[in-house]
Amino acid sequence: MQGIGGFVFGSENSASSEDSYVERFLDRISNGVLADDRRAAMAELQSLVAESSSAQMAFGAMGFPILLNVIKEERDDVEMVRGALETLVSALTPIETLHASKNAVQPASLNSDMLSREAESISLLLSLLSEDDFYVRYYTLQLLTALVTHFPKRLQEAILSIPRGITRLMDMLMDREVIRNEALLLLTYLTREAEEIQKIVVFEGAFEKIFSIIKEEGGSDGGVVVQDCLELLNNLIRNNASNQILLKETIGFDPLVSILKLRRGSAYNFTQQKTVNLLNALETVESLLIGGPAGDPGKDANRLSNQTALAQKKILDHLLLLGVESQWASVAVRCLALRCIGNLVARNPQNLDALASKQVGEEPHVEPALNAIFRVLIRTSVLQEFVAAGYVFKCFCEKNSDGQALLASTVTSDASLSSHATLDVGVSMPFGSMLLQVLISTEANEDFEACSRAASVLSHILMDNVQCKERVLRIELETPVPTLGPKEPLLHRIVKHLALSTSARNTKDDNPAISTGESYTEQLILKLLITWLADCPSAVNCLLDSPPYLTYLLELVSNANSTIWVRGLAAIVLGECVVFNKSGQNGRDAFAIVDAISQKIGLTSYFLKFDELKKNFTSLSTSSHQRKPITRSNTASMAETEDVIENEEKTEDGHPILVEIFDSQFVNFLCKLEGDIRERVVDIFSRTKDKVTVLPAELEQRDGEIDEEYIKRLRSFVEKQCSEMQALLSRNAALAEELVRTGGGSGSDSSQKPGGSSSRERVQSEALRQDLQEAALRIEKLKSEKLKIETEATNYRNVATKLEADLKSLSDAYNSLEQANLQLEAEAKALRKGEKAPYPDIDAIREEAREEAQKESEAELNDLLVCLGQEQSKVEKLSTRLKELGEDVDALLEGIGDDAGLPEEDDDEE
Repeated sequence: MQGIGGFVFGSENSASSEDSYVERFLDRISNGVLADDRRAAMAELQSLVAESSSAQMAFGAMGFPILLNVIKEERDDVEMVRGALETLVSALTPIETLHASKNAVQPASLNSDMLSREAESISLLLSLLSEDDFYVRYYTLQLLTALVTHFPKRLQEAILSIPRGITRLMDMLMDREVIRNEALLLLTYLTREAEEIQKIVVFEGAFEKIFSIIKEEGGSDGGVVVQDCLELLNNLIRNNASNQILLKETIGFDPLVSILKLRRGSAYNFTQQKTVNLLNALETVESLLIGGPAGDPGKDANRLSNQTALAQKKILDHLLLLGVESQWASVAVRCLALRCIGNLVARNPQNLDALASKQVGEEPHVEPALNAIFRVLIRTSVLQEFVAAGYVFKCFCEKNSDGQALLASTVTSDASLSSHATLDVGVSMPFGSMLLQVLISTEANEDFEACSRAASVLSHILMDNVQCKERVLRIELETPVPTLGPKEPLLHRIVKHLALSTSARNTKDDNPAISTGESYTEQLILKLLITWLADCPSAVNCLLDSPPYLTYLLELVSNANSTIWVRGLAAIVLGECVVFNKSGQNGRDAFAIVDAISQKIGLTSYFLKFDELKKNFTSLSTSSHQRKPITRSNTASMAETEDVIENEEKTEDGHPILVEIFDSQFVNFLCKLEGDIRERVVDIFSRTKDKVTVLPAELEQRDGEIDEEYIKRLRSFVEKQCSEMQALLSRNAALAEELVRTGGGSGSDSSQKPGGSSSRERVQSEALRQDLQEAALRIEKLKSEKLKIETEATNYRNVATKLEADLKSLSDAYNSLEQANLQLEAEAKALRKGEKAPYPDIDAIREEAREEAQKESEAELNDLLVCLGQEQSKVEKLSTRLKELGEDVDALLEGIGDDAGLPEEDDDEE
């Protein structure tokens, strides 16, 4: 121990001297006679352990049994118990040293490990909470908190195994303020991911006590105690539907909503601690609006109930004030408030209507809430705030066709809109005008980031709503120079901005000062195009009206400077032009699109883009993480609350917006669409075009050729063409299926330009594949035969076992008959010889019968006595009742026995 302490924490000589001091103090405590000397030794030991890491290590090796014995055996000596507890707290408190390495052994952790392993020590500490001394209870709570910070699971299990362990801790919440605060902090650690402890804490009235303390401390303006209360509350209701229901039915949501109430213009009182308190309260609201853990059958019902109850408390007004109107509030608070708004209205018709009609601001500057949220989405410089505002529109439009139609109806072309206008939209503008203004003013301002953000909102409006897609598709815009051509569809303008964004990115690739926002503009615009073209042939036809846009998409898929996301999404757009193409015009039908893909990109390379995109889906899902709960430990290390946002922005894939773009719903849609694209391409390669443009010369009748020869030649020509066509179709179908299966294992266009070696390899691989399939079929056949044989063998074994049992029973019966037969033969021989046969003992049989009869008579006599006893008790009760009524009982009973005996006397006389 001395060597380890000296190696880790300092020189061996200093560690050795401190070890000797610790040993000397412990000896005085355990073997000392004078009480004052033992108390002095305890005080000196505590001071040494609190200041020296090597002393902590030495104390852990020899001190725990001595001090625990002091606590157990000397409960009357309050000063000694108090000193022992304080020393134990010092031994479990880490000491920061300048020269200690990160991988160095921490004595406090080792000491916590040793102390927490003894279940009896935890029970002993909990028993101290009933002591009258203030410091004994205080140091006990500190000691338990130190243990739970190092080994939470172990301490949770230990306290659960102790009767009334949690109840004792809950009683401390009603103690003096300092004790209450320590108990509150301890409970926040104990209730983390511990469902059993959460149930007990709630059963002990935790909700009432939590909100009572919050009210005493001043609500959101309170200090760290309010933060601890809200953290405990979040631990109790996070992913716990039953506790949420209990909170709603007992306390209600009024105390929670009152924490979020703010006065307008209270920016100067917005301290960092108040920010943390509001974040914790908003986290509570978010947990209630989620409704419970994923997969819980009652989650949706609980979510709807919580949404309705919170909406009735006017929480939407407070969330809008925090997330939209209070721009002086912390960015973290605004983002979380916006997410709560989205969760409040998600799939809830009443709340959706409330948000659609809600007005924000003060007279005369009043505007619809959705307009204000859209302005936040466009103007914010914080990516997380843009994501949060976009989440509101996503929740508003999801499965809300009426809301989508309402927003789409405001998107109309207006003469006042111009591509040269600025982004400084006014409060009085309708929502659709604001959206369209941002979309068309991009070209003049070169603000492609704003265009992409507006495109993300439009994609939510158009998602799974064909009527809205057709309505917005009819919007036509004036060209920059109206006299040069007709009006331009909005879809063309968006594709044009995508091309300009790509061009601007390519020109700035070598510039290190490029804006970070430009890295996701193309993905957002491409997501809009994918959403718009899905199940909308008219949108596909509109896009193909301009051939340069098809050429641009083909180049974008094969552009090496573009990201995997851009190339993959552009490939999806091209695939939609194939799947949802209903055009019959030459050069614009699905066959022409596939032919262009084959010539410009190559099917192998094209399908490779899908595989790259799916691989990135996997990496994106693994790198995405849930927001960590706000606790005292992680807020203590924050300089400002905006650090939460900065930490969330530092993801492995560079942009948190990618996680929001490729949510599970959109990823599932893309995966299904990819399968449809592959199937459609195979179908197109398996058939010919409907129209034949070249007429072969062999079809013309030659000069001097008679009709019979001409018909015979035509027949042979047609037969030859049919066989060649079938061969080509079969080969094309096989190649397409191979490309779909492999997904483009290599980047070369081997299917388009097959060489001799690639053909041989393909034939060999096909032969090997057939051999493998035949072998697999043989193996399956052998397996089925083996299973059949094993089943038959099992049946035979069962039959054999049954036959053996029958044979054994027959053998036993035969043996018993044999013995009976031998006995009868012996008796018969004895009778023939006149010898006495072994007759049965008649007296013994008579005695046995008499005993059985006596037992039966005794049983019947006992039953008769029981019945007589019951009748006697009834007679006594009836006699008592008759006496109370004033009747003469003896007179009534007179002659009853004589009457009963008359028949017997008559019988005797006869």
